[in-house]
Amino acid sequence: MARRIFIAIIVLVAAGLLGWFVFSTNTHSSRYAVKLGLDLAGGTELVYNIDTSKVTSDVGGALSSLQEVIDRRVNLFGVAEPLVQVEYANPASGQTQNRLLIDLPGVTNLQAATTAIGQTPTLDFKLQATTTTVAATPVTVNGKTTLEINPASSTPQYTDTGLTGAYLKSASLQFSNGSGSTVSNSPVVIVNFNDAGAALFQKITSENVGRTLGIFLDGQLIESPVIQEAIPGGTAQISGHFTPAQARSLVENLNYGALPVPIALASSNTVGPTLGTAALHAGLVAGVIGFLMVALFMIIWYRVPGVVATIALVIYLIVTVAVIKIVPITLTASGIAGLIISLGIAVDANVLIFERMKEELQSGKAPHEAAHIGFGRAWPAIRDGHLTMFVSGLILFWLGTSIVQGFALVFSIGVLTSLLSAVFISRLFLFAILPEKPSSLWRFLTGSGMHF
Repeated sequence: MARRIFIAIIVLVAAGLLGWFVFSTNTHSSRYAVKLGLDLAGGTELVYNIDTSKVTSDVGGALSSLQEVIDRRVNLFGVAEPLVQVEYANPASGQTQNRLLIDLPGVTNLQAATTAIGQTPTLDFKLQATTTTVAATPVTVNGKTTLEINPASSTPQYTDTGLTGAYLKSASLQFSNGSGSTVSNSPVVIVNFNDAGAALFQKITSENVGRTLGIFLDGQLIESPVIQEAIPGGTAQISGHFTPAQARSLVENLNYGALPVPIALASSNTVGPTLGTAALHAGLVAGVIGFLMVALFMIIWYRVPGVVATIALVIYLIVTVAVIKIVPITLTASGIAGLIISLGIAVDANVLIFERMKEELQSGKAPHEAAHIGFGRAWPAIRDGHLTMFVSGLILFWLGTSIVQGFALVFSIGVLTSLLSAVFISRLFLFAILPEKPSSLWRFLTGSGMHF
């Protein structure tokens, strides 16, 4: 008995210290402050469709590179705690296209949000085909229409080489010395590829000497130099007849990140700060009222075990919020809903245990023995129920959208924490205070409802 009391005191002290951590870090300046989602803090969510049709290999690498580029781009504009994530296509959930999700807390102006993302360029190097498509102009003579071939208007065709902005390492601005076809002191953009890009660039130039290599920016041909020789080292020059301002802007955009794959804005959602504050307040009020009502019912109906269950629920909330702060997890309105539901699950586990205890007390057993048997009989149902709900949460997180994932993540954490509080903490506290010998007072204190 003394050992259980000592362990129970240690658990209470640890829970108190953890509770102090939770409340003392509940300020905006703290690194452990709860991060609120757009629906609670206000802001803008942008959803882009990602076009990977031209990526022949390593789609995952291209998407990861895209995420890094956009994340770096957003952070450069000083948006507070942005969230950039790739949502992969999942035919099982009906989503057939890869998407890019961007959350910009505090940015409620859609135009400002799209400006913050910016028009980062897509850079492609394409080889001019050996054959061209000759344009024909319809000409009417004496009422008859014929096609007049105009060789000067031939439209060159280009084929992909696989060399894109995904391989870009850096870009810099220089001014030409007038050699070759460039004008003296005209701005030139120098791009440097990473190791993989350098190897691919050398292979392209060595195998296609004499052919034209078109340099495309956002799908527009800006330069079409002829490959004179193999170019090692992974450095390419883009003249493009820029003004100094245009060249400087291009260098900045490329250094911010040339998009490895094209993206197109599919949808946007803006939540005002007032609406977000109202949603947060409503969620907190609902949670507090729900907790107080549950605690009041448990104490009135189950007496001492109800008090123990309430203490265990408080510890459950402290541990769950601490996990949300430390990981950290962005809390949304759906996440609050998942937290409240998992609280109900923890209560349900306690009800199962206490009802089994009541049956043993009615058979004449002492409170300590009744608790021991009650926990043993309730454990299989509690274990299976929590396992089922945890698996359901994982499936929701795997197949769901970002909103559903927020609910599923907090719900799954709550299920695991409720198992800890409902079984182990409640059990520890009950065994620390329940006497091993029967008495009429303890029969009343551990009874339930109208049972004395």
